Amino acid sequence: MGSLTLLVLADPADPHLRLLERLPEETRIAAGRLPEAFESAAPETDVILSWFASREMLEQVWRMAPRVRWVHSASAGVENVLFPALVESPVPVTNSRGLFSRVLAEFAMAAVLYFAKDLRRMVLSQEAGLWNPFDIEEIHGRWLGIVGYGDIGRVVADRARAFGMRVAALRRRPELASGDPLVERVFSPQQRLEMLALADYVVVATPLTPETLGLIGEAELRAMKSSAVLINIGRGPVVDEAALARALKENRVRGAALDVFDTEPLPPGHPFYKLDNVLLSPHCADHFPGWMERAMELFLENFERFRLGEPLRNLVDKRQGY
Repeated sequence: MGSLTLLVLADPADPHLRLLERLPEETRIAAGRLPEAFESAAPETDVILSWFASREMLEQVWRMAPRVRWVHSASAGVENVLFPALVESPVPVTNSRGLFSRVLAEFAMAAVLYFAKDLRRMVLSQEAGLWNPFDIEEIHGRWLGIVGYGDIGRVVADRARAFGMRVAALRRRPELASGDPLVERVFSPQQRLEMLALADYVVVATPLTPETLGLIGEAELRAMKSSAVLINIGRGPVVDEAALARALKENRVRGAALDVFDTEPLPPGHPFYKLDNVLLSPHCADHFPGWMERAMELFLENFERFRLGEPLRNLVDKRQGY
């Protein structure tokens, strides 16, 4: 394959773009935050790298690049990448799936332990100078329900099993988990109330699609045990925030650990800030040292495969949305 033209939807001053210097020297690279930056290069474009750009930006640039043959998303979620024209086209889309699975699974287990050991109470007692013994919970033998059993969900299951937890998984195609040694029970989306009633901890790790929007709502929260904890490391809109806030305020569920929200940053005055049974992460549970470099490394590896005509890794099912 000859020289290739790459459009990078990013601030040209972003230091992580320096890694693109490792591409073959004949590669033509154009970077910018506005569509106007690509007027010259777009007609000859082969590849678009969406470096955490908005869907609106990508869609505008897409219309300028009739010859594009591959689109890569630096994020794992692709709800801000897929738009109708791209979905309907034969152009493949890849993402950073798998890059954040381990660190998000660690956050999920940290959240489980935060509530099981009541770490908030310990910290408050320490700050107040109080010696205040109390009973804590053993998580061995407890049920962990995973909503969305993909890459992240499987790693969560592995970590939970190391603690002796019992794992139940909810996935669109339950048969794909048949024989999985990490999972004791598998449920379909239609059986989600049954799984939620079983679980002591619920980890939401599903991508955002039309089918998962609002998947955990009033009925689902009422199905959960009053002693259960909800942990969302997937996408904010998968959980009905208003319904969750009510359930937490009324103590219909024990607590929630949230890394993702409908609106980010979470607006000042949001009810979650005032609830003492909520653990908030400002969508940084996957921000480990070097994570952006690793995201770029993944793209560079795939670019080489594209250049050599080899199968791309992390292909997205555009119609399923992940």
